[in-house]
Formats: sequence, C-alpha cells, structure tokens
Amino acid sequence: MSTSVGHLALGLDIGGSSVKTALLRLDGSAPPETVNTDLFHLDQSREPGLVVGELARITTQLRTQYGPIASVGVGIPGMFDEAAGTPTLLPNFPISWKGFPFRQEVEGNLGQKIALVNDAKAFSLAESVVGSAAGLETVVCVVLGTGVGGGVVHRGKVWKGLGSAGELGHLTVELDGPPCGCGNNGCVESFASSAAISTAGGQESVQAVFAAAATGDTRAQVAIDRAIKALGAGLANVFITLAPDTFVIGGGVAGAGKQLIAPLEAEIRRRIRVAPGTDIHVVPASLGRHAGAIGAALMGAGTQL
Repeated sequence: MSTSVGHLALGLDIGGSSVKTALLRLDGSAPPETVNTDLFHLDQSREPGLVVGELARITTQLRTQYGPIASVGVGIPGMFDEAAGTPTLLPNFPISWKGFPFRQEVEGNLGQKIALVNDAKAFSLAESVVGSAAGLETVVCVVLGTGVGGGVVHRGKVWKGLGSAGELGHLTVELDGPPCGCGNNGCVESFASSAAISTAGGQESVQAVFAAAATGDTRAQVAIDRAIKALGAGLANVFITLAPDTFVIGGGVAGAGKQLIAPLEAEIRRRIRVAPGTDIHVVPASLGRHAGAIGAALMGAGTQL
C-alpha cells in the first residue's frame, strides 16, 4: 500500500514478557518520524487469547490519544503460516499458540487488517533502513535474547524465501549437540540464547554472567566464549554464502557491548579463509529495545512488502 501525509503506522512487538510498541508517522518521502514508543507487560501465562486482548487494549489506547491508525504490524517470536495467519513454531511460548487463528483474532478485535511478521525480521528491517546499517545494500541481523532470531535484508527488503529464510538461531553448529527448543540438536540458539549462557555460566541472568566474567570468573568466561564460538561459526557460514556488508547484533545479550561485538567479529574472521578479514564487519544495533516494533510498523505500512 502507499503511504500518505500523516499516515500513522503502529508496530506491536510481542516478546517473552512484554509487548513493545512504536507509533510512526510516514509521509512517503521523509524518514519515518517516531511519534510514540512504549512497553506493556504481559500476563505470565502468555496464552494467545490474553495476548490478543492486550493488543486490542493497547491499540484502543493509542487511537484515543493520537487518532486513527492507518496500518498495524504485529511481530511474533517465531514462525507462522503466511496464508492462514496461524503460528506454527514459537519455541519459547505455550503450545496453545500452535495453530491458533492469531491474525484472524487480532483483526477481529482491532477492526482492521494487520500484517503478521516475524519479530526478528522486523528488527532486521528497522536496523537496515533507519538503524545502524542504514544505507547498506546487504545486511544480516541477529537478535540475541530469550531465543536467537535473525533476518537478511537486501536493498531495503527482508528476504523471506519460502517464508522461513533468515532463522539464524537454528543453524546447526554442532552435530548432535545440545537440544534446541525447535526440536533439532546443536543449533546456535542452544549455545547463544540468554538462558543457555546464564545456565552455562552458573548465574541467574546473562547480564550477571558478563559481569562475573569481567571480574575474572572462569566459568562465566567459558560460557561467553562458548556462545561466541557457536555464533561465530554460524555467521561465518552465512558470510561465505551471502558476503553481506555488515552483521548487526541486537537483543538483550548484545547489551554486553565490547565483551561480545569485538570477540565475535574476530571469531568470524578466524573461520573465513575465502575472503579478506577487512570485508567482515560486526556492529551493535542502535535502535534499542523498540527496534522490532519499529520494523513491524514499517512492514505493516507496506513499505517493503
């Protein structure tokens, strides 16, 4: 769809414990203007019916405050049937999401059509269009959090393939390695998710693991090195396949900053012998925790579909 002056586009990004929102104003020529961002906590059960009700409540609140919203994009942390709008694989959510008529239920409650999108692909679009990789031709983005997601963006468009392209967290990096929530073994996510790092590091949170490593805790450092090695191997394979301009790393785990970004770039370079190391760049995301919501808003507005 085309955007008109004053077009308000809403992005709703469903996470493990909250819904992050971004309301953008698009006029078709100038860069998107962020009108509002917010965060709303979810019921701990994360049952789909309750989430639908929360999305309706949030949207109604924003309509009351800002007026009519022309388009809505909703990001979910997993895979879904594009035609039916039903989730097919949400590794870190209740099983009741599988096959639930989510898009239909949200549209019924909101009274308008929505774009259902993968949250990591929404993040990838936002960082590639208005974030730390803006202006680059081919970008590979990774979200490190409860799970490990990702997306490939080429010339401002998310590469979908048959619908599942860019699921970087489920690259196999260790044959018959630890079990992953997707049902496979040895996925990047089974080493580099926040839960995997905190468990291996013997701490209550991934932030605590990085803090402990900074003070010389050997177990914590080993857990970080293990995650970087797995992620680096996966992204080295991606580079050999796509040779992107840059990798963008975001999500809660990426908050470690220098403890993660530089060692990860070094690990990717160490593994690649078919291209100069100077071609490999890893940068932190710049849009913060609302990147996924911003991307969902852009995708909902039809700016890249």
